Amino acid sequence: MPKYAILLVDDDPIITAGTGGDLEGYGYEVTTADNGEKAIEWLNRSSFDLVITDLIMTPVNGIEVLKASKRIHPEILVILLTGFGDMDSAIDALRFDADDYILKPCDPEEMYFRVSRCLEKLELRRKIRVYEEMLRVCCVCKRIWDGNAQGQRDGEWIPMESYIHDKGDMDIESTYCPTCAKELNELGIDIGVDLDDV
Repeated sequence: MPKYAILLVDDDPIITAGTGGDLEGYGYEVTTADNGEKAIEWLNRSSFDLVITDLIMTPVNGIEVLKASKRIHPEILVILLTGFGDMDSAIDALRFDADDYILKPCDPEEMYFRVSRCLEKLELRRKIRVYEEMLRVCCVCKRIWDGNAQGQRDGEWIPMESYIHDKGDMDIESTYCPTCAKELNELGIDIGVDLDDV
């Protein structure tokens, strides 16, 4: 499992210690902030995969932390945590693109489930971005240009499998499609694959 970085924001030290400890026990890297201002300072100087923030804090509340998180790091996921759930706060959470909304108290298993579900969504977004960025593919060898921009000289041509593995944390299983397997077989090339299995 990748080491995900979580920013946990709550003005209740029992929550930051307890929930933070639980999340660290599950293998996450947890940074805590005891108010919204400190959370935004952390967001400006560090990178996080997920923010879990209390909704009711002063002077900077959870909605402000949510908005700042999405502005500073558009890809970041945010879970709002509150002991005072009502329809207005839930609507605000959705309006400002919260990824989940949890009522306190929340048991560790439920928190882990919600966090892992959010991080699965993050991984899917990252994989989609890899596909979107695969613009330059060699017509002959199918290597991919690993550079930041079209025409940029800094970069290299790398095998597609390496690119997808490194950028998308995915592995590719190479095989033969039925058409290619049949053509190679007709040319007398042994590919070591039974055509009935293709």
